[in-house]
Amino acid sequence: MVSELIGKYIWLIQIINASGGRGLSLREITGRYERRYDQPYSRRTFNNHRQAILEVFGIDIVCDRATNRYSIPGGEDVMDDDKSTEWLINTFTVNNLLSLGKGRLSGRVSVEEIPSGHRFLTSIMQAMEEDMELEIVYGKYSNSYSETLHVLPYAVKEHERRWYLVAFCRERNGMRVYGLDRIASLEETGETFRMPRNFDVDDLFSESFGIYYPKEGQKSVTVRFRATEEESRYLRDLPMHKSQKEEGPTEGGGSVFRLRLIPDENLVMEFCRLAGRVEVLEPEELRSSVKDALEKGYESYE
Repeated sequence: MVSELIGKYIWLIQIINASGGRGLSLREITGRYERRYDQPYSRRTFNNHRQAILEVFGIDIVCDRATNRYSIPGGEDVMDDDKSTEWLINTFTVNNLLSLGKGRLSGRVSVEEIPSGHRFLTSIMQAMEEDMELEIVYGKYSNSYSETLHVLPYAVKEHERRWYLVAFCRERNGMRVYGLDRIASLEETGETFRMPRNFDVDDLFSESFGIYYPKEGQKSVTVRFRATEEESRYLRDLPMHKSQKEEGPTEGGGSVFRLRLIPDENLVMEFCRLAGRVEVLEPEELRSSVKDALEKGYESYE
């Protein structure tokens, strides 16, 4: 019963937050609730939910008396997903505690911000929930122009303090990954789509490192690398990839590890970041890529 109520609270936060500054009327909220939960939604129940959301999450759903529309002032970082519900609850609980404890804990708590989660995450989550096509204006880092694309939002994925949209692009006729911080605008087209059966974003990227989408025909390989004794301890606590296995110690300390994945640019960058602490042993192509990248970096400082 409690988990069901919390789910309804989170759903209500999401739909109102996704409406932005325009907000939603009580009639719009009631209609969505009844379609979602197949049960009546009275004004009294709605107000009880508003009060509970304020008490539990510290989020105030306010009514603009001039328009009789409800919105959440400044609340742009809300998301909802079956796998992320616990994360969302914990995030709001921690944020509320931090807010309440600002005076006593000032200067003692530091959290990292995810810039790309501010503008479009809730709208994308809402479109995912309703299987609604999106039109986005998107610009890559690699060029100076933007293009308008029509995408089917299958999933969202977080990696290294950035949020990404995993979607089927109609113009490209294939799956693509879009950084939320590169989306200039986004709106629903009104067209719905059918999700592929048994789709799972974690399975999709199970053989990838980071956010790179595997290209057609690419196959995973065994990657072996040697880590220093200190780095080995880090890797045991926080594996580089879910496929990570430890083979055993090496002469002079440290250990050899192996991964099973598709090497990509992100993996090369990770090994460069760990330069001096790890050495790629195989495959030779990956070892050469890391070596070339490190040499280029070294040349920049000569």
